[in-house]
This record gives sequence, C-alpha cells and structure tokens, in this order.
Amino acid sequence: MANIEYGGKGFDPFAENLVMENAMTDCQTLTHLLKAALGTGILSMPIAFLYSGLILGIFTTALTGIICTHCAYVLVKSAHRLYYMEQKSKMTFVEVSVTAFMRGPPWVQSFSFSIKMLVLVGLFLTYFGTCSVYTVIIAKNLQQVIEHWTGQTYNERVLIGSLLIPCILLTWIPNLKKLAPISMVANLFVGLGLGITCYYLLIEIQPIEDRKFFRIHTLPSFFAITIFALEAIGVMMPLENSMRTPPHFLGCCGILSQGMCGVTILCILIGFLGYLRYGEGTAETITLNLPVDELPAQFVNLLIAMAMFCTFGLQFTVCLEITWNGVKDYVLNGSLLGNYVVRTLLVIAAVGLAVAVPSIAPFMGLIGAFCFSILGLIMPILIETVLDLESGFGKFNWILYKNIFILGFGVFALIFGSKSALEDIMKLYE
Repeated sequence: MANIEYGGKGFDPFAENLVMENAMTDCQTLTHLLKAALGTGILSMPIAFLYSGLILGIFTTALTGIICTHCAYVLVKSAHRLYYMEQKSKMTFVEVSVTAFMRGPPWVQSFSFSIKMLVLVGLFLTYFGTCSVYTVIIAKNLQQVIEHWTGQTYNERVLIGSLLIPCILLTWIPNLKKLAPISMVANLFVGLGLGITCYYLLIEIQPIEDRKFFRIHTLPSFFAITIFALEAIGVMMPLENSMRTPPHFLGCCGILSQGMCGVTILCILIGFLGYLRYGEGTAETITLNLPVDELPAQFVNLLIAMAMFCTFGLQFTVCLEITWNGVKDYVLNGSLLGNYVVRTLLVIAAVGLAVAVPSIAPFMGLIGAFCFSILGLIMPILIETVLDLESGFGKFNWILYKNIFILGFGVFALIFGSKSALEDIMKLYE
C-alpha cells in the first residue's frame, strides 16, 4: 500500500536497513529514545508545576506530550513519504525539510535555503546547549555529595571543567549501536534515581489544598521547561535511520508511541509529587531539594549525574553530524582522525560554555521555548502542510485545521516562553 500511496513503483527504501552492519534492533532504538527524552528536563518538572499549578500542570503536560509526540510522528511519516518520492533509504532532518519545500509550489521552493539554515542552526544550538546544560547538572549533583563528605566548598566551575576529559572519551564511541549499552545503563540509573526520589516525595506528602491548583501568569515558563523535558526531535531521524526495521518506529504501538507515552506519564508523576512535596520552595532541579546529609539522597545525586553523563554521548551525536557534514572536506580530507579532532573540539566548546555560564533553569527554559518550539513543533507541521498542498488536507480539511492549532501552540510557546526565559536570565545578572 505504501508503494502505491507514495508513488514508489516497487521501490523498498527499507530493504537496505535489513543488511546494514550497525543497524539497531527495536529494543535498542526504544532504549535510545527513552534516554534521549528522559534527560535533565524531567528533573525540572516540579518547578514547572510550580509555574502552572497542580491541576493545570497535569492537563497541560499531557497536552504537550501528545503534541510533541504527534509532531515527531509527522516528521518521520513525512520522511517515509519522501523516501518513496526521492527513491532514497535515509534522510536527515535537514534533508527532509529542504526536500519537502523543494517539492512544493514555486513560491514555497524559494524558502528552501532559509529553511535549511534555520533547521541546521536550530538543531546545532539546541543540542550544543543541551550538552552544556548536562555538564552543569552533572557537576551540581556531584558538588552536593563531595562538599557534604569533605566539609569543604568547591567552585562549581572547576567541577564542570573536570568533566572535560571523561566527556571527550565518551564522545569517541563511534556510532549509536555501540552507544546502546551505555543508554541502557543510563536508563537503569535514571529509574533507580527517580524511584528513590519518589520515596522522598511520598514520605512527607503535604496536603493538596496547600498548593495552587491553577497559575496562569507564569504559564509561559511552564511550557518552556515542559517542552524541553518532552522534546527529542533532533534524535528522531538519526534513530529511524539506524533501525533495522524503520516502519516499526511509527504506529499506535510503535517505538515512538511507547517511548513518549512512558516519558509523559513520568513527567506528570514527578512534577505533581515534587511540587506537592516542596511547594514554593521547589528547586530548579528536584534533586537539589533532597536532604544531602542522607545516604539515599546522595545516591540519587550520583545516579542522576552518571545517567546524564551517559546521555551526553547520545545528545552529542546531533551536533557532531551537523558539524562533520559541514567541515569534513576541509579537516584532514574527511579522515577518521579528522572526525575525532572535530569531536574533541566540540566537547571542549560545550564544556567551556558551561564553565562560563553555570546556570540551569533559565537557559534550559530558553532552549526549550525558542529552539524546541521551532524545531519540534513548528517545523514538522510546516513540512506536512507543504507536502499536502497539492494532494489535499483530508476530509473537511481536518489536517489543515489540526496544523493551524499546533502552529498556534508552537508560536505561543516560542514567543511567551522565550520572553519569560530571557527575563529570568537578565535577573541573574542584575
């Protein structure tokens, strides 16, 4: 059916993946997807609920999760359509965006270069910033434990800088298939860490009536953090391209649906319990609220730090792919040595940025509001809309109306979330 629908005329774009040497199984892909989505953002969900209130937080997190999942589905589904049209077996996010616009009417084609640069720059800034945020999270969690046991105060910039060599070694792992065991370990660390965190959140649970149920004026900050927590749009195409059976990525019970459903439920659970427990004293990451003098809480800090370190390599692959494709012809003739030089320089830059600006929540909110709103919400919908311009938008134009709603949601998160995050950043330097 797919061949007929997309005009493939018998071409099977997925046959090549079946014999690909480093192709990942469904289980390995799900592991990577969970790890990509279960990043630092989930630790900030309690403060997101502080910004929205308990009841509003539940519904808006669920809505955001559904929209983010749908946009990722639209991106990969559009890529599959283009595989048949272009007789290709793989495409990057950038290639999907440009090819979709080039297949549109002439007035749409004129935007293809601008779209290419927007996606390239947006992806790089998003995941480069995410890697920097990860190093800050790791250092802050380690700092609490080290200072407790030594009784001395350590400069967080020094601790961030000390992560340079381990991060370089991690990013030298050559491909996603070899990173899969590390992602499995990271998921185990996150699971244990969140389990112990839930224990602390439940042992002294506070009355629900003591918390705000609805907060409207700080809702943009909620969306900025929540989108950051739930979005993993940059790794969707690399994961789909590396699968042995790419069609299994989609579908009601596909890899994408399974992973994002679980992540959304966890975000709601941690956000609700965290704000219910700590109220107005909720920290920018929930691990900073735990009693540092207790051994289980110290264990959580170490587990989260190790999980974030393991995830650094997965997030880094997006930055590497963009940078390497742009410079490989100029760095040692695209040799393996040149690739490792680029990997090393990128890590130095990411850790250097974290040393220069060791703050978390405001920059996390800015990345979520600006970059993820454009890449994760707006761009996939534009791609689908452009591809459907000639074929139509379904009965009663329901696809068009659906896309207008999601575009409105994305623009709201982009404008008001970015404004709120920038205001928080300016407060740091006043």
